[in-house]
Amino acid sequence: MDIKLVTMKKDNDVQIIIGHAGFIKTVEDLYESIVCSVPNISFGLAFVEASGPCLIRSEGNNAKLRKMCEYNALAINAGHTFIMMFKNAFPINVNNAVKAVPEVVRVYCSTANNVQVVIVETGQGRGILGVIDGSSGTKIETKKDKIKRMKLLRNLGYKL
Repeated sequence: MDIKLVTMKKDNDVQIIIGHAGFIKTVEDLYESIVCSVPNISFGLAFVEASGPCLIRSEGNNAKLRKMCEYNALAINAGHTFIMMFKNAFPINVNNAVKAVPEVVRVYCSTANNVQVVIVETGQGRGILGVIDGSSGTKIETKKDKIKRMKLLRNLGYKL
């Protein structure tokens, strides 16, 4: 058994969701979930089959994002893994729709941060052990930090 670290390739302004789901219709169901969640969302997605021809299936309305998802899915290459990358929305706008897809059993991360995926590889194949989402914490939030956070959320329209 080997443990590997795979760094996701993405632009800084791209959001990413990595998860686990299992059925050939997953790629179409995920497409429908995201396109129905946010008008004008620009996205790509890829899904790694775990049986049959074991293809990397992909969809999306943005060719560059779809290709980035295909590249990253192949780099992870763990059966039943899906990757979604998108612009013009935040993960909070699509998370519930993605998690409501019947085949989705786990979301590992949903973020704009840089992501590393911890992979285990055996003679049978690969699986995801977990993800490293962004950086480690540096200190406890101060009153000034809290005010700044609250202001940001209100400026983005997520709080009144």
